Amino acid sequence: MLRAALVGAGGVALGGALAGCAAPGAATAGKTPVRIWDLFSGGDGALMQEMVGSVASANPGIAVESTTLEWGPPYYTKLAMASSGGRPPEAAVMHLSRLAGYAPGGLLEPFDLDVLAQLGVREEHFAPAVWQKAQYDGQLYALPLDTHPYITFHNPTIIKDAGLARADGKLDLDAVAGADAFLEAGRAMAEVTGETGVGWGYQRDPAGCWRMFWGLYSQNGGDYELTPGRPAALDEEAAAEVFEFLQAMVDGTVAARNQDGNAAAARFMSQRTGMMFAGEWDLPMFRGALPDVGATQFPAIFDTPANYADSHAFVLPRQVTPDPAGREATYRVLAGLLKESLTWASAGHVPAYQPIVEDPAYQELTPQRDYAPAAEIAVFDPDAWFTGGGSDFQTRMADAMTDTLAGTAPPRTAVTRMLSVMDRFLAQPNPA
Repeated sequence: MLRAALVGAGGVALGGALAGCAAPGAATAGKTPVRIWDLFSGGDGALMQEMVGSVASANPGIAVESTTLEWGPPYYTKLAMASSGGRPPEAAVMHLSRLAGYAPGGLLEPFDLDVLAQLGVREEHFAPAVWQKAQYDGQLYALPLDTHPYITFHNPTIIKDAGLARADGKLDLDAVAGADAFLEAGRAMAEVTGETGVGWGYQRDPAGCWRMFWGLYSQNGGDYELTPGRPAALDEEAAAEVFEFLQAMVDGTVAARNQDGNAAAARFMSQRTGMMFAGEWDLPMFRGALPDVGATQFPAIFDTPANYADSHAFVLPRQVTPDPAGREATYRVLAGLLKESLTWASAGHVPAYQPIVEDPAYQELTPQRDYAPAAEIAVFDPDAWFTGGGSDFQTRMADAMTDTLAGTAPPRTAVTRMLSVMDRFLAQPNPA
């Protein structure tokens, strides 16, 4: 029944959603084909095609075919079915937060570290948190392309007028460290703007709700246990403290009540707030309205510095009869794409391949260089088959938080509801 449901979902959702940058034909005759599936559209899609073009030009004996599929559950359904059916592409892009749902089921193959090392890609080239998240059962199952953290954008003029800027004009993270200091900073920015100090849109934004909670929960030392067939476990006291802080923040002065992401972004871009919580992928939009927009890693509201993040990574779908020449070409293409990720950084993403971050050309990118340290304190979704980017889990978690964030229920209510939802997920089998 599960297989039939997955086939049906994939067949309906993916109809007409494929867009390739290369097609088999005379131009590819005699070349080793490497097909890559990704989920990049818009500006990200254009950058990826530029990177693929550069790698293809550097490897004339390889025919690189890049195909973009619809983002979200349809993409991951299609990938699972292609792997289980034995007709997958040579490589695919996956969020690291989804790896736990695919590697244990045998849908992916591990990378050969020796082959990667021969191509100049080694463990020391990645932030430890990112490298660790790419592991399963002691092996590397994903090759990270980037880290995309949930960060703090700011308006340099407003934070200066509010007394929150360093001598160089950038946000002073020490001035917003700790719950009390952060709330006071929000009030100071509200005095400058005449409205609110901080932008956070949590209504109708499940991912934003989850990113905020999980990042702060990790800062507060919260741990978890998600074992299939057993009740979920969270540090309930630490979780409740996070919601106490969020209720204090969403008071109509520090941050607006009952606000969605679009409204929060509009306030920030029209200079009606001095700070904005959002993903680094929003940099092009914010810079279009505020050319001198600043950005930093997430403030340390609690004791342990931590920054919620995810990562786009390349994976190797399981091949029934792997072709040695095709696998060698695939490694060469993926290593080449990592080394082209300065192009990827222009959209705001933090390259996972650290030699790019250390390159003088990257260090000239502002504000990208200012929030790049977020990768060093990155925390990812909990390891479970149902978690991760684009998952129904994040939607259900946000639903559990709704009344508490609206101020109509106490912090403990959100914690109890979240645990109940987690229990329901843990009682279900992994369909992949």
